Amino acid sequence: MEQLMRDFFLFLSKNKTLTKWAKRYGLRFGASRFVAGETIEEAVRVIRQLNEKGLAVTVDYLGEFVDNEQEANEMARHCLEAIEAISREKLNSQLSLKMTSMGLDISDELVMRNMRRILDAAKQRGVFVTIDMEDYSRCQKTLDIFKMLKKEYDNVGTVLQAYLYRTEQDIEDLKPYRPNLRLVKGAYKEPPEVAFPDKKDVDENFKKIIKMHLLNGNYTAVATHDDAIIEYTKQLVKEYNIPNSQFEFQMLYGIRPERQLELAREGYTMRVYVPYGTDWYGYFMRRLAERPANVAFVLKGILRK
Repeated sequence: MEQLMRDFFLFLSKNKTLTKWAKRYGLRFGASRFVAGETIEEAVRVIRQLNEKGLAVTVDYLGEFVDNEQEANEMARHCLEAIEAISREKLNSQLSLKMTSMGLDISDELVMRNMRRILDAAKQRGVFVTIDMEDYSRCQKTLDIFKMLKKEYDNVGTVLQAYLYRTEQDIEDLKPYRPNLRLVKGAYKEPPEVAFPDKKDVDENFKKIIKMHLLNGNYTAVATHDDAIIEYTKQLVKEYNIPNSQFEFQMLYGIRPERQLELAREGYTMRVYVPYGTDWYGYFMRRLAERPANVAFVLKGILRK
């Protein structure tokens, strides 16, 4: 049943008609639990509140699978606006972005131009930028561009997904670049030819890549809501005397907020992924796919209306 529900919401996440409807209708029916608002001003208010509680942030202007140059340039402008706001408001926040929103599917020239605009502005203002990983078909291209950018910029990292068979080799291939990586389980629907179909295998691979990357001496963001993975990471760093300054935990805005505060109080860097913008529908559907408890929360919100 859980797998059927996951597949259903992942299917809905790619529906373009529903995406357009959601943009028009606004943040209703529970989405505001997971999305900080539609404007940078609304996002800044949320980030400030999280910072005051001792939580770090990475902010993301939502949007993906852009198919024209004008829209890609507009998405880049929103990223520049977010960088400026982080600097101006002195927020403890990084920036996350998807390269499909910067023109990855349109042309190499366009995506590189937008990425350099963003990274130049971010470097000038001391803001770190993480390139989110998307579906498998874009994985290699994302890593190729990341490697090119890493030769030019220190303030850029990317994401690897534990459910892909290839990820262990990717950790090895990226080792010479000394990358700052966010490690995640993975939230897209992928075929068994490229991804572990069973959760237990994904969890084991997650632990393996966390250990590999930490023991390589590189900064590691462990992005999970899973207590077993959190405890594994705590024991691992203790066993190998890895300092807290070499890793952090990351969770999504609106999911397990009390656990986030607990980890911060324990002295760990706890970073919250805070999305905002009008193109929230696909992101919201993937959050519902990940955790059935989120669906129950949303249904309660609808019934209260």
